[in-house]
Amino acid sequence: MDKKTYEKGLEVRKAVLGEAYVNNALKNVDDFNRPFQEMLTEYCWGAVWGRDELPRKTRSMLNLAMISILNRPHELRTHIKGALTNGVTRDEIREIFMQVAIYAGAPAGVDSFRIAREVFAELDKA
Repeated sequence: MDKKTYEKGLEVRKAVLGEAYVNNALKNVDDFNRPFQEMLTEYCWGAVWGRDELPRKTRSMLNLAMISILNRPHELRTHIKGALTNGVTRDEIREIFMQVAIYAGAPAGVDSFRIAREVFAELDKA
């Protein structure tokens, strides 16, 4: 593992998803999933998210589209919150999911809108 890339990834991961979320994920690390968590932090968050060629807002927008198309509701919920942190507006999230519905099908759009509304309601209560 490249320690410098890992540390950069940890910093980016906490900035996007929140320190509490990341600390909770890392708190649950054991011998079985430790290599996976290290890989995610180093490669996903350090080697890719840590690049300067795309702003975090753009990366979040891409993630929302891809994750919704892949039907990963738990990750979508997490990345909606991260996208808001990265400056993606609720209107932009709506437009992303409308595009998803056209190119990936109405069911993907329906689920994405439902999950986004749930996340917005949670955040509005806080």
